[in-house]
Amino acid sequence: MEHITSEEITGMEKLFRLNLINSVTGYKSANLIATKSKENGVNVAVFSSVTHLGSNPALLGFITRPTKEVPRNTYKNIKENQYFTVNHIQKDMIESAHQTAAKYDEEISEFQKTGLEEEYLDNFFAPYVKQSNVKLGCKFVNEYYIKENDTVMVIGAIEHIYFDESIQAPDGWLRLDDAETVAINGLDGYALPNLLDRFHYARPGQEIKSFFKKDD
Repeated sequence: MEHITSEEITGMEKLFRLNLINSVTGYKSANLIATKSKENGVNVAVFSSVTHLGSNPALLGFITRPTKEVPRNTYKNIKENQYFTVNHIQKDMIESAHQTAAKYDEEISEFQKTGLEEEYLDNFFAPYVKQSNVKLGCKFVNEYYIKENDTVMVIGAIEHIYFDESIQAPDGWLRLDDAETVAINGLDGYALPNLLDRFHYARPGQEIKSFFKKDD
């Protein structure tokens, strides 16, 4: 088994280190965050850091890179207007989604350059991605500066959720493989997860029970 120390990580060539550390922590969520500026310009960008923070209230967070040297249109638009959408990336849109990572000028919409379509639902300020099978409308509630690497965690409240009812189980759970939601491996690898099983709530001393496998 390969063994790499922190000293070796520090001494690595930049791109090699970037690829290693971004992939070694496992698969990440693959989402497009869409926003609108105060001048009504629209922006959409791929993020692999969106994560669940809590269900009551329903909160999510994501990490944005440093804003001092490089313009971050997503962050700027959220701070100006408070609203953004989180849109799952599906198998048939990975090329378009990945292209949103290109550094376009602020006045250029990634929607126009990638073939993704903007969609407005229920008078929500920010656009959704029409091709996405799972969409969340969120409102900015807070941010936390992470001094260790000069990044910001943005916290959003989930105000709207859209998905095809066929992917929802009776207990509320969403089967994301049926929605063809992909995951990100590192920065540029896209994978389609295959659901192996789903288990009931784990308790000490209780036998593990599957939702899908019938008892003999």
